[in-house]
Amino acid sequence: MKKQNITYKDSGVDIDKGDELVDRIKKMVKKTYGDRVYQGVGGFACLYEQGDRYLAAGTDGVGTKILLAQQLGIHDTVGIDLVAMCVNDTLCTGAQPLFFMDYLATGKLDVEVSESLVKGVVEGCLQCESALIGGETAEMPGLYSENEYDMAGFAVGEVKKEDVLDGSKIKDGDTIIGLPSSGFHSNGFSLVRKLISDNETELKKGALTPTKIYWKAVKPLLESKSVSALAHITGGGFSNISRVNENFDFNIKKVPSISDMPWFMQDIIERLDISKEDLYTTFNMGVGMVLITSDPDTVKSQLDKSGEKWLDMGIVEKGTGKVNVNVEGQTIVL
Repeated sequence: MKKQNITYKDSGVDIDKGDELVDRIKKMVKKTYGDRVYQGVGGFACLYEQGDRYLAAGTDGVGTKILLAQQLGIHDTVGIDLVAMCVNDTLCTGAQPLFFMDYLATGKLDVEVSESLVKGVVEGCLQCESALIGGETAEMPGLYSENEYDMAGFAVGEVKKEDVLDGSKIKDGDTIIGLPSSGFHSNGFSLVRKLISDNETELKKGALTPTKIYWKAVKPLLESKSVSALAHITGGGFSNISRVNENFDFNIKKVPSISDMPWFMQDIIERLDISKEDLYTTFNMGVGMVLITSDPDTVKSQLDKSGEKWLDMGIVEKGTGKVNVNVEGQTIVL
C-alpha cells in the first residue's frame, strides 16, 4: 500500500485545541473546589481528600475505536478498553482501584450487544481488582442510529497521603522505564481507521486488541514504594511523560523498534509518511506506561517476577518539561 502523508490533525483531531480547552476551563472549574480538592483538572486523575488518604477519580471513553467494533460485530473487548483508559490514569496517582461505573448510550437497545459490552467491562474490572458497582444505559433515538452506541467510564481508587504520586518524588538522575503496549490502545483511531481498507478484516481485528491494564504490573511497585512517578501514554503520545513534573526534562535514549511492536501496529504505522514528531505525539509507539524510579534494580526485579516485559528508556534531568526522544539517531523534542 502506498504511504500516506496524513496526520492526526488531518484526520479531524486537534490535540492543541483540546489542550487549549483545558487551559481555558481551569480557572472556571476551580471556583467549585473546596479545601479537600488536592489535584483537579489537568492531571492524569483527580485527587480528593478523604481523611488520611485521597480518593483518585478518572473518566474516559474508548473513542472512535468503537466504530471498528461496530463494523466487525465484536463488542466484548470495548469494555476492557473502557476500564483500562480510566484505571490506567488513576494508577498514575499511586492509587489502588476501588470501583468502576459505566454509561452506555445507544440509538436502540440491543440486549445481546449490550450484554457483550458489559461482559468486557466485567473482564476489565477483574483484571484490575475493581468492583463494577453501577452504571446507566440510555436509549436516544435520533441522536444515535439504531446500531450505534458510545460508552463512558468512571473509575475511583484510593491512595494514602504519604504514598501519593504527584511528581514531587522525582529526582535528577532518575531512571525512565517503559512497559510495552498491547497495541494502539484507545488513541489515534481517527487516523488508524483511515489507513485500513474496508476489506482488511484481520487488520481491523488486530487493531481492536484491547488496551492493556497495568494494575498487576504496577501493584507490587506501589507496595514497595519503588516508583517516583507513573505516566500513562494516551492521547498526545510521549508528550504525556512531562505531565508528571515540568521542572524536569525526560531524556528518552531508547524506544521500541517498529519490529518490536505488535504486527498490526507495524503494518499500519509503516503506511504513514509523516514526521517522527507526529508519530510520537499521536501513538504510544509500543509503550503504554512509563515508570520513573530512583531504584531501577528493584523495579526491574519486581517486573521480572511479575512476568512483565520492560524497556530501559532513559534518564530524568533538571529542566523545563521537555521530552527529548532519540529515534534512530535523531532527537525530537516534544
